[in-house]
Amino acid sequence: MAEVVGQLSGIAIARLIGAGRTVADEQPFAVTIVRMSEHASIQVRCADHVGFAVASLDEALRFWLDGLGARLVRTGEMGGEFLGQVTGAHGAEVRTAIVSLADQTIELLEYRGVDRPSAPAKPFDPGFAHLALVVNDIDAVLARIAIYGWKAQGTPQPIAGGVRAGTRVIYVVGPDGATIEFMQPPNAVRAR
Repeated sequence: MAEVVGQLSGIAIARLIGAGRTVADEQPFAVTIVRMSEHASIQVRCADHVGFAVASLDEALRFWLDGLGARLVRTGEMGGEFLGQVTGAHGAEVRTAIVSLADQTIELLEYRGVDRPSAPAKPFDPGFAHLALVVNDIDAVLARIAIYGWKAQGTPQPIAGGVRAGTRVIYVVGPDGATIEFMQPPNAVRAR
């Protein structure tokens, strides 16, 4: 259900949105401003966490805790009807760990009792997702995470233009096929 709350002329709208038009360019027209009722709208309050399915929870924890310095929040296990209904992984069991890194919550999930695809998804596959982390020294991060089996997909490249011009970026892929993008802003202070 929508409720009409007012109208604006084309001139007022052009000024509100900074359309770059002159007064002479403006044609008279009216726009109805509509507010959606609470029954017809949704509100996303925040992003809660990012989840990664992993082959080995123990190896994943080694990478996130020792490699990146995350903090372990909790571990657990789940399965049964709840897991099947939420994830579609009917009949599976899962070991979980929640870690915290740079004010982000990361959920690690080791599923058991389900068939897995033979090859991990690639960045160009529909449905592929990655997590981007901003770091001060991308070269030091790459050297550190290589110890844990994570591989850079090339060499860090600077973004050529726009608001992130000069930011160096690189995708790295872990042993399970998970991808993290590391980003080093041009003004990052490297540790000495």
